[in-house]
Amino acid sequence: MKKTFKTSELVIMALFTAILCVSAYISIPIGIASITLLNFIILLIAFVFPLRDSLIIVILWMIMGACGIPVFIMGHSGVGYLLGVTGGYTWAFLVVTIYLGLVKGKQYSRLKYTIHAIIASILVDLVGMIWWMVLGKLTLKSAFLMGFVPFIPLDMVKSVVAAQICPVFTRLLPQD
Repeated sequence: MKKTFKTSELVIMALFTAILCVSAYISIPIGIASITLLNFIILLIAFVFPLRDSLIIVILWMIMGACGIPVFIMGHSGVGYLLGVTGGYTWAFLVVTIYLGLVKGKQYSRLKYTIHAIIASILVDLVGMIWWMVLGKLTLKSAFLMGFVPFIPLDMVKSVVAAQICPVFTRLLPQD
């Protein structure tokens, strides 16, 4: 694993960090939670960048939000947001970034990427739902109906699209 970054790599990583920040503002509120473009962008980042770089992008975004910069859904920020009832979805983004970085392999495979994107989206929704259930003291049924079911249809569409378009973005990255 290389230990340094080229300037062009840093610029592209900063650009994708900014895109990740903006994607949190593109949302459809549904009660206490929202459907956003965040998971689409997270999937794209995890598929396009090497694991180390994608982790840096997602961790930087989370640190910015934890420090009070309004980069989370609908302009939220702070450690309280990360530890609140919907914070599990945000933590799950870190988990799926690692998951996808480990399973994607070196060669693009449309079917493999699509399957893993769907698994990753379900994982985000499950982790977020369980977090919400525990912290919000909800029943499993309530958590499932509020924290999982509303997100699945659009998340599946976003997953499939991210898996299909990631080769285009990969070609845009500087090659060693």
